[in-house]
Amino acid sequence: MIRLSCIVPAFNEADRIGEVLRVVTAHSLIDEVIVVDDGSDDGTAAVAALFDSVEIIVNPVNKGKSSAVCSGVRAARGSVLLLVDADLVGLSKDHLTDLISPVLDDLADFSISLRQNALSPWKWLGLDYVSGERVLLREVFSNRLEEIEGLPGFGLEVYMNKLLTQRGSRIKVVPWDGVESPRKCVKYGFWSGAAAEMRMIRNIAQTVPLSESFFQINAMLRARV
Repeated sequence: MIRLSCIVPAFNEADRIGEVLRVVTAHSLIDEVIVVDDGSDDGTAAVAALFDSVEIIVNPVNKGKSSAVCSGVRAARGSVLLLVDADLVGLSKDHLTDLISPVLDDLADFSISLRQNALSPWKWLGLDYVSGERVLLREVFSNRLEEIEGLPGFGLEVYMNKLLTQRGSRIKVVPWDGVESPRKCVKYGFWSGAAAEMRMIRNIAQTVPLSESFFQINAMLRARV
């Protein structure tokens, strides 16, 4: 029997993670939910602890998203992984079903969300290649965790894209109308948010050079089902 593990990496998301967990913990296709609190100082873990079925891993210091997800993968028991960002607004059961079903039904090897507030170029292409909501087989990560743990904090998504396209994975892009991920400038204020955005862009470029990103996006578009 296929088991599906949901991993929610979180850093200072006490104001938003509760609504995300309310949806994922109630979903019948999800067998376990693991929250990795990556050094938060705002009570994120305390909010997660309100949900009895959630397993919580607490990193005493912030190590970055790549490392946080690796901690969740190590603890997960499922052969299929669902990665969900902790700050989503508007998430529903149907959104999750639409993302999970193509992989469980073997119609795709990998699914990725296209949120309502994705950047205009991604919506025009029909692919947000750095979206944090994904469903994929655990075996993609199985012998790569130490390598992934050493990635820059926001290098995880483009590294995953590289692994998946090398495997010739069939990709399903799932539009998530009504779901948004708040911009960093909204979450942290203008200057702190702008700095966080620049750090994310730098981490992506450190993981996959800009020139390679164009080839990666093209490969993902061609692999869509």
